[in-house]
Amino acid sequence: MEKNHYRISDHIKFIIPSLIGVFLFMFPLKTDDGVTIPIALLAGIVQDALAGRLSAIMMVIIVLTAVFTLIAKMSGKDALQKTPFFQQLFYVSLFWTITRVIAAIFAVMVYFELGPSFIHGADTGKMLLDDLLHVLFAVFLFAGLFLPLLMNFGLLELVGTMMTKIMRPLFKLPGRASIDSLASWIGDGTIGILLTSKQYEEGNYTKREAAVIGTTFSIVSITFSLVIIGEVGLQHMFVPFYLTVLFAGFVAALIMPRIPPLSRKADRYIDPNSDGVSEEIPEGYNVFTYGYKKAIDRGRKETSFYQFIKEGLQNILDMWMGVAPVVMAFGLTALIIAENTPLFSWLGVPFIPVLEWMQVPSATAASETILIGFADMFLPAILASGIEEEITRFIIAALSVTQLIYMSEVGGLLLGSKVPVSFKDLVVIFLLRTLITLPVIILIAHLIF
Repeated sequence: MEKNHYRISDHIKFIIPSLIGVFLFMFPLKTDDGVTIPIALLAGIVQDALAGRLSAIMMVIIVLTAVFTLIAKMSGKDALQKTPFFQQLFYVSLFWTITRVIAAIFAVMVYFELGPSFIHGADTGKMLLDDLLHVLFAVFLFAGLFLPLLMNFGLLELVGTMMTKIMRPLFKLPGRASIDSLASWIGDGTIGILLTSKQYEEGNYTKREAAVIGTTFSIVSITFSLVIIGEVGLQHMFVPFYLTVLFAGFVAALIMPRIPPLSRKADRYIDPNSDGVSEEIPEGYNVFTYGYKKAIDRGRKETSFYQFIKEGLQNILDMWMGVAPVVMAFGLTALIIAENTPLFSWLGVPFIPVLEWMQVPSATAASETILIGFADMFLPAILASGIEEEITRFIIAALSVTQLIYMSEVGGLLLGSKVPVSFKDLVVIFLLRTLITLPVIILIAHLIF
């Protein structure tokens, strides 16, 4: 065994960056507003510092993305051959080119308040450009820069090896997926999706694994759950609420990978010739010692600070320019439909008899919130805040968090990322998650109230 050949510096190279990464992405900090993580705290500071300028900055980023994409499309794929990063960022399919152009038009209309008010209204365009995109700008800035600390110095190798025995039988996933879930859970679903997308691009997940992790394990953060439960006026019930969300999410995570569309995704890597990451433990090692050896071997490969910064900056650009236009185009379209048409009320009608049968008070009002969460996770909580019965508000808040797929953020992110899911997949997954978690939540709610 070669584990005696490591120098002290090799151990330090794995331990220090990984500890900094864990601290930044997963260490819970208590603040006046509740519990958060250092990355979110840094993001909050930047948001406050740039508060008056962030809408303009995001509008410019979205417009520049559209302009560069059009230039790349007209110049042809080979024009950016010398810079593969910019080639994959700007040379995209016709569908994504159109999406980016629409996003740019929307962003300009919202920022300058041009055109009909339903586009730049407080509950539609302004909500995205003046609120959500501010959060994404700041979170992506730090998450992108520091993501290599979690990914490149051996932490995924160590945790992945140790967690395989749990993740494989339960969720049919590699052990390293547990890091993605943890980063989402304590940090933000967006961070989980970024991690998953990068891991998939680097050949560590198959198409099926990336799709399962992105849609099932990029869970809603503790921070955002606090915001949701506060919106429905049940802050004092946060602990039972969050335990309910975790249990319902766990049930969905057991079932979803075993049924279509996720079970039908190919177990192939992005590089067809790759065999992925072996999960066998060689002779003479146990789970920990082998995980530690793999971690140190991975850490040793990182030799250049310049490379670390370059990768971090590329992550940031990738997120800003790859994701913000998708969130703007799809998120705003979904919000306009939700706010200005009775579509989601009609779609909720089939749920009325189910809710009545399960003895949920104000079943009709509750039914209108069930599918509107597909547009934006915050919408059900906003609609539910006017419902009198606490049990109904509790159920709606918990369901909106466990549904997971909403177009103004996670859905838009997934479509903008490399994770292999289509819009149709997202619709089906959203509906399945609703059908699986709703009865679980109602059952627990009846036990609590």
